[in-house]
Amino acid sequence: MNIFARSWLSAALLFSPLSVFADNVIDEIVVTADFRERTVAEMPSSISAMDASFIEEMAVQHFEELVNVVPNLNWSGDGNRARYFQIRGVGELEQYQGAPNPSIGFLIDDIDFSGIGTVATLFDIQSVEVLRGSQGSRYGASALGGLIYLQSTTPSSERGGRVQVTAAGDSASSIGVAFGGALNDAKSLLFRFSAQTHQSDGHRTNSYLNRDDTNGRDETAVKLRLNFVPSDSFTAKLAVLYSDINNGYDAFALDNSYTMLSDKPGKDAQESIGASLRMDWTGPGSLELASVTAMADSDIDFSFDADWGNDDSWAPVTYDFTSVSDRKRKTLSQEIRISSDRWLVGIYALNLKDNLQTVNLGDYYDPINDYADSLDDSFASDYEATNIALFGQFDHDFNDTTRLNAGLRFERRAVDYIDTAGLVANPSESLWGGELSISHDLRESITVFASLSKGYKAGGFNLGDVPPDLRAFAAEELWTVEVGVKATLLDNTLRFNASLFSSRRVDQQVRTSFQIFQGDPTSFGFATINVDKGETFGLETDIRWYPRDHWELYTSIGLLHATLGEFPALISGPDGRDQAHAPAYTFAGGIVYRAANGAFARVDATAKDTFYFDVSHDQKSEPFELVNARIGYEDEAWIVSLWVRNLFDRNYAVRGFYFGNEPPDFPNTLYTRLGDPRQIGITIERRF
Repeated sequence: MNIFARSWLSAALLFSPLSVFADNVIDEIVVTADFRERTVAEMPSSISAMDASFIEEMAVQHFEELVNVVPNLNWSGDGNRARYFQIRGVGELEQYQGAPNPSIGFLIDDIDFSGIGTVATLFDIQSVEVLRGSQGSRYGASALGGLIYLQSTTPSSERGGRVQVTAAGDSASSIGVAFGGALNDAKSLLFRFSAQTHQSDGHRTNSYLNRDDTNGRDETAVKLRLNFVPSDSFTAKLAVLYSDINNGYDAFALDNSYTMLSDKPGKDAQESIGASLRMDWTGPGSLELASVTAMADSDIDFSFDADWGNDDSWAPVTYDFTSVSDRKRKTLSQEIRISSDRWLVGIYALNLKDNLQTVNLGDYYDPINDYADSLDDSFASDYEATNIALFGQFDHDFNDTTRLNAGLRFERRAVDYIDTAGLVANPSESLWGGELSISHDLRESITVFASLSKGYKAGGFNLGDVPPDLRAFAAEELWTVEVGVKATLLDNTLRFNASLFSSRRVDQQVRTSFQIFQGDPTSFGFATINVDKGETFGLETDIRWYPRDHWELYTSIGLLHATLGEFPALISGPDGRDQAHAPAYTFAGGIVYRAANGAFARVDATAKDTFYFDVSHDQKSEPFELVNARIGYEDEAWIVSLWVRNLFDRNYAVRGFYFGNEPPDFPNTLYTRLGDPRQIGITIERRF
């Protein structure tokens, strides 16, 4: 039986009748990433929303541990931590050079980290929301394929907090503290503070250096939230974040194992500080005014041993290459919107500055053929983009059961770019997107919806030595038709969401890569091109059920068929092939037991089909299944849990390159980066 059949069988078994229905009911999660706070059931689109309890039991440290739970979500393991994501096959795989142009929005407390999601540690995170499909009217050009939104814990008027300690295999340890409450007697000023530090060796061994920490993780996050509510008509919410992700990077082995041979391991580090301020005024009638200001300042170091070996690996050949990049990114945004209970209009402005400096060094000498070469190449670029957008939304109730929602966004984007290679570019363009949806209540607990949306992504330009016809690439459009159903059944003990979608990408942007000089692993050329179209259709389901007292079951399934169109004449490409990082199925399912005395246990399984690693070659991953488990005890003051991730210690690839990297013949070879192996740990939390 293949894995696809096993996934469907697992889902069927999970939801076979077990008993009479319970007194347990499912609490609805409020989605905060939308213009208006609405429950998942009220939104006519495909959404996965995870609350704090689910996050803490499903993940240990980072958002990448939740990716396999979300239908049709994937990530590119192009660093120590996940920073590039793909939703329904849409999303970047890397950014070694060029201007930032993300397809997937990534926000933490309204602070924009799109394309640099390394900072997504999970301690004291209240909710995670994944909005699949274009968010044309809400987030515009940076959310062509969807949005990932993390929200830290909201301050409460009651004083309280928590201390959490974790110890695990891979020499992993972490300690986190969070506390908050009211700062005045009137309880109009509330705060929440959290801090956590996490260390581990990074699940790799470097046999040449005799070290097990060259891919190590050293992650610190500090968050502060202040809520000021002086009256019923005004609220101000301040969020401040500091993150220091000081991780090593030594993840690719010549034999595709967990044993590295590099003599100059790199870094994958990101230090970020960000803040957002949201102010809401309530006026006469239903009139409301909202202002959201956000900024982020990030310093990103990314370096690697480009030959993945050492002197002994290549003897008698001398082969030693390294690449070091320092990226500094700053964003400042302002959004102002006015709304009533039926309409909303607003203006948005974003200024993004991105400065990149890259140094590639290398020496090569082949004594057999008496051939020598060296590399001492540096590159620097300054990029600045300003986006101004006008947007609106209109809601109309035809009657008590049928509703119409329409949104529209116009965006103007202007760019200034200069680099040390002599390229100067100042493109500007106007873009638009939006959505139209209708939803209907078949009865109080069952809603069906249909929607048409248009997303967009700005055009741009390629760097380096590319043909003149490939210097610029056009904007992309993504049209999607989606129908779905959202239901709460069996006395609110079962919740079912399902969506069927079909998308067409017009002038789809595809990032290709190629090795320019054989024997130089840093000499990769990159070019974004426009394929005439891309076509995608699929299905997404989420089910959660309390079949009896103390039991909870859930499953999520994503089915996806995403194909490429025809490549331009100057580039040979895989016309009509499946898109990269777009597996045909994703599956997650779990069973949870919570006893009346506080004991609990859960088993969670995920599965993912094979997928192409890139559009530049036809190499694919292998399908895989992972199992996680957790047992523990919880009362009002304590939580103690023993957990294991990747219970059966499966090897699975999250990224793959296909090129020549072994002298003297440099045969093209598939090199894969493996996901984390089995890890066992214990977490203890004290609440106060």
